[in-house]
Amino acid sequence: MKATIKIDASPREMRALLGLPDVEALQQELVEKLREKVFTDIESFSPAELMKLVLPTADQIKSLETMQAAFWQSFAQAVTSAEDDQEKP
Repeated sequence: MKATIKIDASPREMRALLGLPDVEALQQELVEKLREKVFTDIESFSPAELMKLVLPTADQIKSLETMQAAFWQSFAQAVTSAEDDQEKP
C-alpha cells in the first residue's frame, strides 16, 4: 500500500508544523558576523601568504628529492637483481 500526502506550506509554516525552533534571528546574526569577518580579512589579504600555504618549502623539496633518490636506488637494485637472476642457468 502506498500513500501520498501533499502539503502546500512555506518553509516557516513547515518548521512550525514539525515543531522545529525558529532560528532565523540566529542565522541572520551568524551571517552578519561572517560578513564582517570576511571584509576585515580581505583588507589584510596577502597573495604571497596564501602561496606559502600551498607551495612546498625548500626543506620539503629537499626531503622529496631525497625520497625520490631512495626510490630510484631501490628500483635500480631491483632491476639489477632481476637481471642477475635471469643470467643464472
